[in-house]
Amino acid sequence: MSRGRPAGARRWGLRRSGSRSTGPRFTGLWRERDFLKLWAGESVSLMGAQVTQLALPLAAVYQLHASSTQLGLLNAANYAPFLGATLFIGVWVDRRRRRPLMISANLGRALLVAGVPLCAALGVLHIGYLYLASLAIGTLTVLFDISYQSYLPSLVDREHLVEGNSKLSVSSSIAQVGGPGLAGLLIGWITAPLALLVNCGTYLVSVAGLAAIRRPEPEPARPEVPLSTARSISEGLRVVFGNASIRAIALEAGTYNLCWMSLQTVFVLYAARRLDMSPGTIGLVLGIGALGSLVGAVGAGRLKERLGLGRAIMLELVLCCCAPVLVPLAPGRGVLSYALYVAAFALCGLGSTMSTIHVVSLRQVITPDHLLGRVNAGCRFVAWGPLPLGALLGGTLGDAVGLRTTLFLTAAGFVLALLWVAFSPVPRLKDFPTDLPHQLAAAEAEAVARG
Repeated sequence: MSRGRPAGARRWGLRRSGSRSTGPRFTGLWRERDFLKLWAGESVSLMGAQVTQLALPLAAVYQLHASSTQLGLLNAANYAPFLGATLFIGVWVDRRRRRPLMISANLGRALLVAGVPLCAALGVLHIGYLYLASLAIGTLTVLFDISYQSYLPSLVDREHLVEGNSKLSVSSSIAQVGGPGLAGLLIGWITAPLALLVNCGTYLVSVAGLAAIRRPEPEPARPEVPLSTARSISEGLRVVFGNASIRAIALEAGTYNLCWMSLQTVFVLYAARRLDMSPGTIGLVLGIGALGSLVGAVGAGRLKERLGLGRAIMLELVLCCCAPVLVPLAPGRGVLSYALYVAAFALCGLGSTMSTIHVVSLRQVITPDHLLGRVNAGCRFVAWGPLPLGALLGGTLGDAVGLRTTLFLTAAGFVLALLWVAFSPVPRLKDFPTDLPHQLAAAEAEAVARG
């Protein structure tokens, strides 16, 4: 029988005062109104972004009768900024206050999304506009993501970073679970272009939440000697590759994402052609990963408390990197095979979400504030840049050696990704650095950046 606070109170950050029940009282970030404004606005906009993710390509299909090549270009335009603009945006984020950048990014996304139904209503919607809108939305998404990861440490205390990242991950997971269904209903009800107005509204809700934050954001530090953009980018990359923990985390994420896109590309073909799965069944199997992500977002903090930071990260990475082996090991059809597919994607979602929460929090702690935008951008460049390459690799190997063999090779790549972190200082970490180690880590990072 447990002692202290009730289990439900511990789980949701509630506590009771005194011996008498005076009703639940919130603790942690539940009491931080400014964080709640950021969280609420981001939660709404994440759900709306799921509508755009489905509605934009469907607008191209139904309104413009786009070909498969045009759809491929539309999706590529959305991912292109991760390769082409991320590092430059990181420099920009470090030179400015982050909250105004986040507000501007969401206002820009709202306008671009609203332009689609406007053009459709005027009869001037063209595939070229969708290309440009997708590219611009992707760029603003990179700007927002890097800004908010760099802004969070100035909004909440360092001991609440895991809690803050966990809450934001819960919202992302819920959006991934419920967003596609909501998007499908809206598109079927009011057509794809008009459904985009919902996302436009959610971005404006996020803008209102950000504008209502009262906690002042400090002015970014100005270097004594102004640096060129190229020098600023190189400083951020030197920290990413010079700090052993940050380097290991970034390279593991890049290897994982390369294999993940290969897995998704090949599994869809394998399930449809070899297993005769219906599109609905494929979507259900893949969507299970989002449920695993939701569980991971809720349980990340508790796992760290039980095992310590480094061991928790390693266990989480073992889960998400070893689970894909279950896919090619499944015999094919039948209850056992479907159970293995579901388990594989659920464990991937569980482990990857928990590890992301912890490694992002670690990066936020050990990186000096004036380098945080560039380091976040550098890590995003290393981690997300391989996504389109993974899709190409999976498709090429699938044609060359067969789909199931490619799944085995991809699974081996996942397992090898573990080595980046296993031989780094990360597994030995007991917790996030305290003040003195944090200062030493910051000094080390600055020394690396200065060469």
